Amino acid sequence: MRCVILRDDDTNALTPVDCLERLYRPFLARGLPVNLATIPEVRTDARTPEGRHEGFLPPGLGAAPGMVALAENRALVEYLHQNPGYHIAQHGCHHDTFEFDRTDRSDVIRRIERGARRLREAGFDAVKAFVAPHDKFSPAAYAEVARRFPVISSGWFEWRRLPPAWRVRYGLKKILGQPHWRVGRTRLLSHPGCLLSHQRPCDTMLETIRRAVERQPLTVLVTHWWEYFRDGEPDEPFIRVLHATAEFLATEPDVRVIPFAALAQGEDGGPRRRAVGMRAEVLSTDGM
Repeated sequence: MRCVILRDDDTNALTPVDCLERLYRPFLARGLPVNLATIPEVRTDARTPEGRHEGFLPPGLGAAPGMVALAENRALVEYLHQNPGYHIAQHGCHHDTFEFDRTDRSDVIRRIERGARRLREAGFDAVKAFVAPHDKFSPAAYAEVARRFPVISSGWFEWRRLPPAWRVRYGLKKILGQPHWRVGRTRLLSHPGCLLSHQRPCDTMLETIRRAVERQPLTVLVTHWWEYFRDGEPDEPFIRVLHATAEFLATEPDVRVIPFAALAQGEDGGPRRRAVGMRAEVLSTDGM
């Protein structure tokens, strides 16, 4: 059995409910969980590493720079709670540039805990997974996040950014060619790039996803909701590919779609079969 985790990044207090509903109703209707890496308190002037306004901000946002907590968008919060197929992961705190690539441990802790508090205020108090903005961690950030979350999802891992105590385990992972690994009780998951991206050709995107899923027992598929609505307009061909992905994942007999929490439940000693029967498979493939 092959497992897939669908991770959508950048949901925040400024995200329109209609966008999520348009994209993910075919997944929810089929019982496929959608993991939303959610910004707990978004900065309204968030910038990319290149200095551009982040794509998840509404076009023409004219308010003075500030921060908006998730709980302030009551319609969005109610929608997420009404649809239990959505699973929340903590996506940093404010989505500042390289927010968790910081050496100041106290600042890292402040951001982790502030972000968790903002999610709890919106009713999400059992978050199991953490995603850093721009996939950048400092050694201090890795250590502090791992103390609090059973799952870290990232694009890649770099030797120089890891806590020194983790490096032997990371070296073993590299030697064995494993995409996923574990330190203590925390699983560290990589992904094969953003396969669902407007920067990829629509006509080959689904086949690329199929090949990625076939190659390993656990695949993290990453996308960004706002890429489907660039400039405020829906990208219909791209949306069709996403919905075709839902059909593929729902009908492929050897594929099960799981939330990040399924990994945490298996690790924490919960019902082993409830994690969609995949605990032993993941353990056998990540070298643990």
